[in-house]
Amino acid sequence: MEIKQYLDICIQKKASDLHIIPGYYPAIRVNGTIYQLKTLMIIPEEESKRLILSILNDQQKEILFSNKQIDFAYQYNNYRFRCNAYFANSKLASAIRLLDNKILTIEQLNLPPIFHNFIHFNQGLILITGPTGEGKSTTLASLINEINLDQSKHIITIEDPIEYVYPPAKSLVSQRELYQDAPSWNIALKAALREDPNVVLVGEMRDYDSIQLVLTLAETGHLVFSSLHTGNTVEAINRIVDVFPSPQQAQIRKQLSSVLKVVIAQRLITNLTNTERIPALEILLNNSAVATIVRDGRFHMLNNVIATSEGEGMILFENYLLSLLKRNLISKETAVNSALRPKEFSKLMNP
Repeated sequence: MEIKQYLDICIQKKASDLHIIPGYYPAIRVNGTIYQLKTLMIIPEEESKRLILSILNDQQKEILFSNKQIDFAYQYNNYRFRCNAYFANSKLASAIRLLDNKILTIEQLNLPPIFHNFIHFNQGLILITGPTGEGKSTTLASLINEINLDQSKHIITIEDPIEYVYPPAKSLVSQRELYQDAPSWNIALKAALREDPNVVLVGEMRDYDSIQLVLTLAETGHLVFSSLHTGNTVEAINRIVDVFPSPQQAQIRKQLSSVLKVVIAQRLITNLTNTERIPALEILLNNSAVATIVRDGRFHMLNNVIATSEGEGMILFENYLLSLLKRNLISKETAVNSALRPKEFSKLMNP
């Protein structure tokens, strides 16, 4: 078989991911569950290598063999895939994610109406956090595209790789892909300051340098969207501060308290009919109380502020789960198993 035949299976089965790993059957992930395709043959090492190299250009092959992994995008028919090729046990393997062939709206993604408010900030940082595969990139694309469709802005995206391609609309959109359009995150982020953007999408805040540059962009009059791999909103703030050496942390807390607008923690959970996954969220908005807590480093107090500020649009993850349960969108078992703070959720279920 050719790689495109495996991609066809992924499309037909509405899978989110395709895995090509030597010694295993090809596998797909549907609604969060991995299925090995045992009607097909186990993939030998040489076959895996042939399939993966068939969708890489010469430059990408060089990066792969030098770094032992590469992220890249691949276009097939009207579908776009985000791919990661990597070595495991000295054998070449790949994880390939099927992206939506169009950018969905906030409503189509089952996100709450408050998300429409987030595109109207003139500057600051909007952060979406959560584990890999929980829809962060899709949510960010929806927000960016709403700006693109409704406002006359210059939007710069810095991605590894480019996932969603934005259509020509009211805004100008400059999409920059790592290695193809810029040699590193840091060079691209520094250059963004000279490229007259209103809005900057940074695919991921990865390390000290990229986090520092994102905060600088947000502080210098730009609206910045980015993502981070942490479990909840408070962990995200902790993670940003902890990246910096102790002598710098007080200054970073002050800077963060000023530029932060919203932190959203997102997970995708199976709906009641087990036919699709829907977002479950935690939303932290920066108000005067949050800014003071962040500046003073008293992060343990943030959960209480979120829990008592639902009137402002904030919500704890467990309260969001409870709202989904009351609307008959998820099962009780799913809600219990998805809770980030099981004890808190138990109290909500048994007041």
